This record gives sequence, C-alpha cells and structure tokens, in this order.
Amino acid sequence: MIPDGDMPWLDATGPDSALVLSTRVRLARNLKGHPYWGRNSPEDREMIAAELADAARTMPSLGNATMYRLDAVSLATRRWLAERQLVSRDLAGLDPSGHVRSAAALLLGRGAGAVINEEDHLRLQGLRSGFALDAAYDVTERMDREFGVRVSFAFHPSFGYLTACPTNVGTGLRASVLIHLPALVLTTEITKVLASLAQVGLTYRGLFGEGSEALGHLFQLSNQVTLGKTEAELLEHLGRMVRQVMDYEHRAREVLRQTAAVALEDRVWRAMATLQHARLLSFEEVVNVLSGVRLGVTTRVLPDYPLATLNRLLVLAQTAHVAQSFGVRCDAESIPELRATMVRRMFEEVGRP
Repeated sequence: MIPDGDMPWLDATGPDSALVLSTRVRLARNLKGHPYWGRNSPEDREMIAAELADAARTMPSLGNATMYRLDAVSLATRRWLAERQLVSRDLAGLDPSGHVRSAAALLLGRGAGAVINEEDHLRLQGLRSGFALDAAYDVTERMDREFGVRVSFAFHPSFGYLTACPTNVGTGLRASVLIHLPALVLTTEITKVLASLAQVGLTYRGLFGEGSEALGHLFQLSNQVTLGKTEAELLEHLGRMVRQVMDYEHRAREVLRQTAAVALEDRVWRAMATLQHARLLSFEEVVNVLSGVRLGVTTRVLPDYPLATLNRLLVLAQTAHVAQSFGVRCDAESIPELRATMVRRMFEEVGRP
C-alpha cells in the first residue's frame, strides 16, 4: 500500500470532519526584481528556484522538506503529486501538450508545502484535517514570515502583494474547504445554496479544483476576493459562510431521514456493496459510491466506520497510486481490476460493518 504519512489532512481528526474533509490555505508571492510568469525566461526561473530553495533550507518549517523538481522526475511521479493535489495538473505536465515548465518545483513537508514557478514565483500552502481555517492559516503564515526574512517579496503599499493574476493581488490569500454535501444535492437545494455563495464573494469548484466537476458530492468552497480586506477578515467571512452551508446540509439530511428513509438506506447499502464486492472500478465510480458510504456513516445508517479510510481512498484509488501500489504502468489495462482489489482489501482490513 502507498504510504500516506504526508496526508495528515485526510485523517478525519479535525473539527467537523464528518462534513469537511480538509482545509487548505494558500498564499501567493513573487520575488522583487524578477520577471513574472509569462515574461520570465528559463534562466530567470532557474534563478528564482535556486533563491527560494536556498532560503527554504534554513527555515524551521521547511528545513526537512522533500524537494521535487518537476522537470526532472518521471511522468508517474508527476501524476502521483497531482493526484494528491500538491501541484496542479498543468504544472505537472498532464495537459494534452505534456509540457513541463522548466525549474518548476515542489517543497513538501508534513501538512505544508511550497510550489515554485507556477503562476506565481512562490505559492505557500497549509493543509489541515477537517474545518480548520485558523490552523491551516497559521502554518502557511509561518512559512510566509520565514521566507520574508530571507527573500524580498514584490509588495505595493497601496495594493499589497503583487501577483501574476490581478485577482490574487492584495493578501494573495486563497482559503478553501473540501466539503461533502450529498443531502443538498439529493434534495435539489444545492443550486440555490451555491448561487447564494456567489453573491457574497465566494466560489466553488469540484474535487480537483478549477474546471473540475463535483464528483461524489464534494465541493471546494473558497474566497474570490483577496484585495481590500485583511487575512483575518477573509478567513472570518469564509468560515461564517461555510458554517451556514453546514447547517443547510444538516437540515437537508434530516429531511431525507423523515421523508425518504428507505431510499436513503437503499442508496447507502448499494454503495457499500459495490465497494466490498466489485471486481472492476473506475476512479469516478469509487468517488461516487464513497459518497454514499460516507453519508451512511455520518447519518448512522451504517455502523461506525473509519472516515479516514474513506478519505484516503479519494487519493489511493487514483490511477498513479494504483499503478505504484501494484507495480504496473499507469496505462495498464488491469488498472480497473487492481483498483477494485485495492478497495476490497482496504475494507477488509478495517472490518465489515
């Protein structure tokens, strides 16, 4: 099995982890005096990567981090990192062009990391289990302070931190929570809820970020605005709105229990049977049936079952992880069969309800 020591944000130990799987806080920064993405050369990017990597080596928060040069590792490793959402698919060269940006790199610590030479020179990110905006911000802000005394960031006294994309100017902060909202989907209330979030400056994406669909009733809710507000104000606003969404989801689950209890149980037990007995599984099918099992656990249709196992499968059942676990190529025809085998084994390890 793939080691998951660098996925503590999926261990289901954080606050409200029955609904919120994980919290991510990202800060975008650029180095003063260096050209931005779109205008910088391969030589510029090498200088940026060297300066940031040298600074990180003496930082307490990243001193023991592992560095991956994306232009120097295999396609399988790049897919593995993208599947853990540690780098974007574009940066990993997984788009149709297959091009990997020169000097692109990832510094990976436990629950924290830094991406170099993406859209911005530096993107710091902290990840925490459950609904933990303050904790995720604290680890990210610590990296920001430690970098800030070692390098000079591009900063304007009126506009704040300067970024490659104008939508990130200001604090450069993007905070998001990965939340499970099956009852709002099943009661057809989700469209109204998401529309109301857009009216108050929030946005939503699917499991894999921008441009992805909401597989398994999983949504990433995040702030849109970064300019004109402090970090504390942005986090407070997102936190307040997420709590409202959580309240809506709890109410929708109560509606399902009162008006469609048998249909709810049928959905849950069919999902459990698929994960326990299927011999061929696509990743999309795994995510969708995991949603049913997770709903069953959190509504007590199913006996208590470790949410951490369900969370980890969202990563481990992806193609590069299955391939690495079984020692085959990512394009092997046996991947759906091996994925189903992995899922059955994980469920057998923790016992059947």
